[in-house]
Amino acid sequence: MSLDYSIILNKFPILLEGCLVTLEISLYSLLLGMVFGIAGSLCRISSNRFLSSIAFFYVWIIRGTPVMVQLFILYFGLPQLGLKLSSMTAGVLGLAVNTGAYITEIIRAGIQAVDKGQMEAALSLGMKPRQAMIRIVGPQAIKICIPPLVNQFIMTLKNSSIASLVTITELFRTGEQIIYTTFRSFEVYTVIAVLYLIMNSIFMVIADKLEKRMARQ
Repeated sequence: MSLDYSIILNKFPILLEGCLVTLEISLYSLLLGMVFGIAGSLCRISSNRFLSSIAFFYVWIIRGTPVMVQLFILYFGLPQLGLKLSSMTAGVLGLAVNTGAYITEIIRAGIQAVDKGQMEAALSLGMKPRQAMIRIVGPQAIKICIPPLVNQFIMTLKNSSIASLVTITELFRTGEQIIYTTFRSFEVYTVIAVLYLIMNSIFMVIADKLEKRMARQ
């Protein structure tokens, strides 16, 4: 069978709609994941053993189990307990919880990579621990965290394809629906791959500019 991309071109607007859904899922997941990650990292480095333990088990459980299983628990498992989530809610929440666990460790490592003398110097100048963290340690930790955070953001965007398994019609699921009617698997999957590559490339360019800008400060 010869390749024929003309069929895919006719379906291209539908694929673009799937891209928008993918970006929507990824954006919400990243924003919520950042909230989980920041809270988790602060708990991880906290002197409060209870908070530190909760954050440790959160990271341990989420990083130790597949994201697909986590999504299935939220979408297919929770209704058995009387809590039914929409496919979009389950998809975003599942990806956010997963992303948050990795961001927790990224930020924790970034904060701990800053010389302890920086915090001690800030405290000796009369700053409170919270002020020292925001004004002194935080900005230095951000510079350290940007490269691994970018990698995690890209991973989240790619992981959004798993959301198709909980019936979210994002890019990958849209492509599969096109395959069911056209039987052009190779053409559809290669176009999907190119679209993911474009989205990730745009993300990487933005992140690279942000990283260079932070380095000049």
